[in-house]
Amino acid sequence: MPLIGLVPDFWTGGAVLSVDRLRGEVDAGRVDTVLLAVTDMQGRLQGKRLSARYFLDEVLHHAAEGCNYLLAVDVDMNTVDGYAMSSWERGYGDFVMRPDLSTLRPVPWHEGTVMLLADLVWQDGSDVVASPRQILRRQIDRLAERGWTAYVGTELEFCVYEDGYEQAWRRGYRDLTPANLYNVDYSLLGTARIEPLLRKIRLGMEGAGLYVESAKGECNLGQHEIAFRYADALTTCDNHVIYKNGAKEIAAQEGRSITFMAKPNQREGNSCHIHLSLRGQDGEPVMAGDGPHGLSETGRRFIAGQLAFLRELTLLYAPNINSYKRFVPGSFAPTAVKWGVDNRTCSLRLVGHGPSLRVENRVPGGDVNPYLAVAGMIAAGLHGIEAELPLGDPFTGNAYAADAERVPGTLRDALTLWEGSTPARDVFGADVVEHYANCARVELAAFDAAVTDWELYRGFERL
Repeated sequence: MPLIGLVPDFWTGGAVLSVDRLRGEVDAGRVDTVLLAVTDMQGRLQGKRLSARYFLDEVLHHAAEGCNYLLAVDVDMNTVDGYAMSSWERGYGDFVMRPDLSTLRPVPWHEGTVMLLADLVWQDGSDVVASPRQILRRQIDRLAERGWTAYVGTELEFCVYEDGYEQAWRRGYRDLTPANLYNVDYSLLGTARIEPLLRKIRLGMEGAGLYVESAKGECNLGQHEIAFRYADALTTCDNHVIYKNGAKEIAAQEGRSITFMAKPNQREGNSCHIHLSLRGQDGEPVMAGDGPHGLSETGRRFIAGQLAFLRELTLLYAPNINSYKRFVPGSFAPTAVKWGVDNRTCSLRLVGHGPSLRVENRVPGGDVNPYLAVAGMIAAGLHGIEAELPLGDPFTGNAYAADAERVPGTLRDALTLWEGSTPARDVFGADVVEHYANCARVELAAFDAAVTDWELYRGFERL
């Protein structure tokens, strides 16, 4: 449908939609569809389109069900071996999709549609522990035990192409036309070229309850970023997956395509820098203090935990084979496990002052599952606090040239570190560690079996 009237007249923004208001809109014939969604291992929205009347009459009170293979397939939705929770031997039964009413909101880019996210539980009501949203909830609960709340912002970059998704598929994703043919980083002229699309995405997200801050061009051809205001960790991750899915849908409606792939070509990759800070029950900053660089002792230990645990948790920050192609010296994607004050060559960058003081994790790319990455950052920080880890001096200069531990260079390296991590097993549980290790093994096996264009070009005639 044409994107006309992006913000429905019943939506004021800044808050979720109430069930009572939804009921009134359904009765008035203005809403007919409810999207019930869960986030899978790859960070994608999966779920059902429900009749709005059926949602109000049945699902609202009794939840819905979905096949448990949604957390046990590869990116192509193929059933694969190795998962304890879901397999042919276990019969591929259902888990329960329990609606989280706090996430109910309009979907302005689809006519008469609202959506909400769901938590995954088993038929007996117990959590599906490998569900990304539940993994993050457990780490949030650990913070809550200390009276703390994590506030998070994610910065997703993407590349826009003039070709639609079907056209790109038929071309084998080769010879696509980027929306900009030169570097438009901070360029108002360059971003104006595709402002109609960017504006539709921004207004669509505002209509869905997200707080849009800005849009800017980036370095790669056709590369852009839309930034959103920070929120508590769960809300930010919910908004992240809704935005990512919605931006693709809006681009498709315009006959274009967007990719959040970490490294779509030989130029700069798509990053997803994650900013995180902590606040106490009365809103006071936990990481800020009167120590060096404005850090409290807790803040120093929190960052020390990030450094100590970063290599073992890289699988959560860089989950795909392509993720590791970003880590190139001089690319603004980090290679050294270092922290610095406003230093973009480091894996961890300390930014802000006082209440705005926060740590920025620059390892994740645009393909990251935000729930897993933020859960990893919280777990690493708490590890540093509980172990009272000391924090060394910040790195100054070019961290690409530093004599330091390196970010794992391949998914295989990251998998080995993840599987062998005692802290990861202690924090997340052996079942979660094994579940996501199997996910990585599946991807590696598929890639190892593939014959790539690179091999054909080098070997077809000359070898």
